[in-house]
Amino acid sequence: MSIASLAPDYIRAIMAYQPGKPISELAREMGIAESSIVKLASNENPLGMSARARDAALAALADVARYPDGGAFALKAALCAKFDVRPEQLVVGNGSNDILELVAQAFLAPGLSAIYSRHAFAVYPLATNARGARGIEVAAKNFGHDLDAMLAAIEAQTRVIFIANPNNPTGTFIAGPELEAFLDRVPRHVLVVLDEAYTEYLAPEQRYDSISWLACFPNLLVSRTFSKAYGLAGLRVGYGIAHPDVADLMNRVRQPFNVSSVGLAAAEAALGDEEFIARSAEINRRGMAQLTAAFTELGLEWIPSAGNFVTFKAGDAVGINQALLRQGVIVRPIGAYGMPHWLRVSIGLAEENARFIAALKQALA
Repeated sequence: MSIASLAPDYIRAIMAYQPGKPISELAREMGIAESSIVKLASNENPLGMSARARDAALAALADVARYPDGGAFALKAALCAKFDVRPEQLVVGNGSNDILELVAQAFLAPGLSAIYSRHAFAVYPLATNARGARGIEVAAKNFGHDLDAMLAAIEAQTRVIFIANPNNPTGTFIAGPELEAFLDRVPRHVLVVLDEAYTEYLAPEQRYDSISWLACFPNLLVSRTFSKAYGLAGLRVGYGIAHPDVADLMNRVRQPFNVSSVGLAAAEAALGDEEFIARSAEINRRGMAQLTAAFTELGLEWIPSAGNFVTFKAGDAVGINQALLRQGVIVRPIGAYGMPHWLRVSIGLAEENARFIAALKQALA
């Protein structure tokens, strides 16, 4: 008998998360130079990190022999100043994935359930199943969240609803008034996790103040990350803002030093660099127009996106993806999200987008 067979059934049933292919892996597989590869698979900021964040990270390296501040005092102070919240409302995580896992660890268990949408972030079912809870997957509406159906799916055992806005991998967006009306109808025994990993990319007319809703909805948690627009994906820093009672429970199960000192320093500096965020959003806007114009020209169906990526229908997605890889272009297959004929491409710099478009035309031919 294998010792693995002794693990709980709900653990053995989990399919491991499949991340985007790294540049180094493709270089080894194809025997091509890393410098010639364009990676547009993981929704990273093509600008990298800001100079302010880089300087702070380099300065923090001098003290890495010491443990980081487990309470993240300086970063929390910066978050409090920016969002007008209190330190006891904050949970800092090893990326926003960690925030999602902490929610599941604190609020889910065998016999309980969580609700999420079809075609939504893969970590929601992973975090749910890893606690032995039951996942309730609600059918998508136009590739996005069907809020009415999610409300109807709530049962006595439901403790968490996960909502990504904008949604990954489809890029769909729910307007603020719709979300607020939804929150008003959710029973107070259900925690709504509003995953806003891409919120910095929203157009001005799409913006809403979810953090102000916390005063009315103690069952709301807003999750955000420094991995996307802030360009700190490799340093893994995220945060959640919630009612103090919710944050307290999550902090009880959080690892004592779950964010590195380098990550904390870079995130604090990045948070104040509004010029960098504005530049990132503008490059994203232009890149989105560049890619979607190409999809239209090629007669390809694509999903309007509010994030820093766009999902398009490729037909033979597996074959097209392989053809792109052979040309040194990495995008993201999303068959695991129930979309086997679609690919997701991140917005890159103008020249990276052009390289992808040229490779896609060749792959389609």
